[in-house]
Amino acid sequence: MRSFSSTLRLAGLPVAFTLALSACVAPQSQTASGATAGRNAAVEPAETAYVARMDGAIPVPAIPLEKLPEAYRRQEVAYTSDRPAGSIIIHPGQKFLYFVTGPNKAIRYGISVGKSGFEWAGEAVVSETKNWPTWTPPKEMIERSPKLEKWKDGQPGGPTNPLGARAIYLLSGGRDYGYRIHGTPDWWSIGKNASSGCIRMIQQDVIDLNKRVATGATVLVLNADGSMPKGLKIPTPPKPKQSVAKAAPEPMVPEFEIKSVSYEGAATTPVAPETPAVTPTVAPAVIPAPTVTPASTGAAPDQPLIVAPASPAKVTP
Repeated sequence: MRSFSSTLRLAGLPVAFTLALSACVAPQSQTASGATAGRNAAVEPAETAYVARMDGAIPVPAIPLEKLPEAYRRQEVAYTSDRPAGSIIIHPGQKFLYFVTGPNKAIRYGISVGKSGFEWAGEAVVSETKNWPTWTPPKEMIERSPKLEKWKDGQPGGPTNPLGARAIYLLSGGRDYGYRIHGTPDWWSIGKNASSGCIRMIQQDVIDLNKRVATGATVLVLNADGSMPKGLKIPTPPKPKQSVAKAAPEPMVPEFEIKSVSYEGAATTPVAPETPAVTPTVAPAVIPAPTVTPASTGAAPDQPLIVAPASPAKVTP
């Protein structure tokens, strides 16, 4: 019969052997366990998920819930997909990002997507993630907005950095097209077409997603109507507007002003233009003076003789 001490020593052999082997693989198993734990972490209620907090040495402001529609708040939802847990599916038309957590369930986040001319669709993989990353605007963006020239060598991470608290970098077919899933200080842009193609998230949400997603995870960006894209669709960004030089103004030529003047004086008989005097050959006729009855006050005045043309005209006394 074995003594208790010998039994304990024998029982300890598998444990010691297991510990010895685990020294070679412990980092990998712990990483996988940590990723699973992060992926399955409970979803915080909105009342605590969007409060102000410190992320390292950088403050993250609170989000006013009364201004954030409930649909765009982080929440666990029923979601049917054939993608494995840990995958990301983005529906640009709905402005939702789904992080698949298991069969028929996902965590849904509100997002903003590319504005008109910057929409893209297709598949990608997560290549890496960064905390408070440096943002370097591409030259095409600087051409469209010259004020960004000051950041051509990169804007350090911080509260006003456009990439926000976290950036999840994406590769499509092994190529980096510049698309990211990242935070934004402009939380009010969530639910809109506002970016240059990247997927924007609330700072607290991208911090939460970054804890759950793993490098190598697949990302599917659907068409705006929710249909499956046929291959990778990368738009050609609109060209910057060319500044048109203004032509020199033509010299001003003074205009002659013509005024219309009216006179309100007594009416006058218009004077006909002067024409050479022509003496008509008309035999004058003598018209006898009309008979006038003298007024009671005296005799009628003398009446002059009127020379008229051949046809007598009516004469008004």
